[in-house]
Amino acid sequence: MSKKADIGVFGGSGFYKFLENIEEVNVQTPYGSPSDSLFLGKVEGKTVAFLPRHNRKHSIPPHKINYRANLWAMKQLGVSRIISPCAVGSLQKDIKPGDFVISDQYIDRTSGRTDTFYDGPIATHVSAADPYCPELRELAIKSTEANGVKCHKTGTIVVIQGPRFSTKSESKWFTSMGWSTINMTQYPEGHLAKELELCVVNIALATDYDSGLVGDVPPVSHAEVMKVFQDNLENLRNVLFKLIGTIPAQRLNCKCSEVLKHAQFL
Repeated sequence: MSKKADIGVFGGSGFYKFLENIEEVNVQTPYGSPSDSLFLGKVEGKTVAFLPRHNRKHSIPPHKINYRANLWAMKQLGVSRIISPCAVGSLQKDIKPGDFVISDQYIDRTSGRTDTFYDGPIATHVSAADPYCPELRELAIKSTEANGVKCHKTGTIVVIQGPRFSTKSESKWFTSMGWSTINMTQYPEGHLAKELELCVVNIALATDYDSGLVGDVPPVSHAEVMKVFQDNLENLRNVLFKLIGTIPAQRLNCKCSEVLKHAQFL
C-alpha cells in the first residue's frame, strides 16, 4: 500500500468529524482486522489517520482489542508517529479531573494479551525502558500548556486488564506505589508501536479518582467517566491538533526508528 498518512491517532471516535475531506479506508493485516476503518483527513496541512480503538460504536472492550492489527494498519498506511490519547483515573490527589498527564512510564498489570510481533524464529527483545518518544513528549507538553490546560509533565500509568474497575484495595496499593494514573488500553498499544519503530506519545486525560479513595469521592462509574471526558473533549481536540501542527516532517531528537538495531541477537 502506498503511503497515505504521516501521523496516526488512536481513540476519540468523534475526532475524525473535525477533519477535512475525510477518506474512510479499510485495511487488512496479517493479524486480522483492526478495530474499525481508518479515517484519513487533514489537520494543520498534514495527513492524519484516526482509528477508534474501541470501534466507532464503542463495541470492543479493552481486553478484546486487536492491538497488533491496529498498529500494523497504521504502519501499512505509512504512519511513523502515533498519538495515543486516553481517559484515565487519577491515583494522586494533585491530578484532578480535567488535568492532562503526559505519561513517561507505564506499569503492565494486564494478563493474556498478545503483546509482541516477534514470536520467532529470531529472538527479539525490544527495550521498554523508555516507552514513550522523548521528542513527541516535549511537543505534547508544549501543546497542552499552549492551550491553557493543566499539564503534568511526567506520570506513570498503570494498565489494568479490565473491563472491571479496581477494588479499593487495589487502588490503594497503586496509589501507595506512587503511580499517577490508571487505564485499560496503554498496554500493549504503546509497546507494539515501539516494536514497529514508531514514535508514540500518550496524552492522558484524568476523568475521575479511580475508586474514590484519593479524592474522597464515590467510586468511579462509566457514566461519570464519559461525562467528564465529553466536558473536556474540546480541550483534548485542541491539544491534539496543536500537537499535530508542531510535529516536524523528520524525526530529529529520538532513536525510535533504530529500536531493532539493539533488539535482535543473531
